[in-house]
Amino acid sequence: MAKDKRSFFERLTGTVKVADEQEEETVTKPVKTNGHGNGSPASWMDTETEEEGELTVDVYQTPDAIVIKSMIAGVRPEDLDISITREVVTIRGKREEERVARDEDYYSRELYWGSFSRTISLPEEIDVDEAEAIEKHGLLILKLPKLDKKRLSKLKVKTG
Repeated sequence: MAKDKRSFFERLTGTVKVADEQEEETVTKPVKTNGHGNGSPASWMDTETEEEGELTVDVYQTPDAIVIKSMIAGVRPEDLDISITREVVTIRGKREEERVARDEDYYSRELYWGSFSRTISLPEEIDVDEAEAIEKHGLLILKLPKLDKKRLSKLKVKTG
């Protein structure tokens, strides 16, 4: 695993160093953020470009299911769209900002507002019909039962 050579501040804010060939001066420039507003001021204050944020997730397995957790606080259930196939889950949504102050009155803006999505390739096939989504205190929990490929069923032959 390669070690990230950026400084803590650069990793936190999403900026990168650009070495100028003529001077040893370090310049930071905005990079695409991960959807949480932690890029440079140019990226998170710019309201004219509508970029879709990337939802952060935890994905783990139990013996019989794959579990996906994500913080979706501030998102109404009707503003969430979860699409599932046997191998892929896509979560889309939108977090609406309630305007309580003018842009110039903010000291800092770090919360992400707007559209977001995340597509997760699953490590195993799941049973789509038995999947469930639960929201609890702003935490979305998807429980995706694994497909039991070793399950054996007996089929009875009907006479006609």
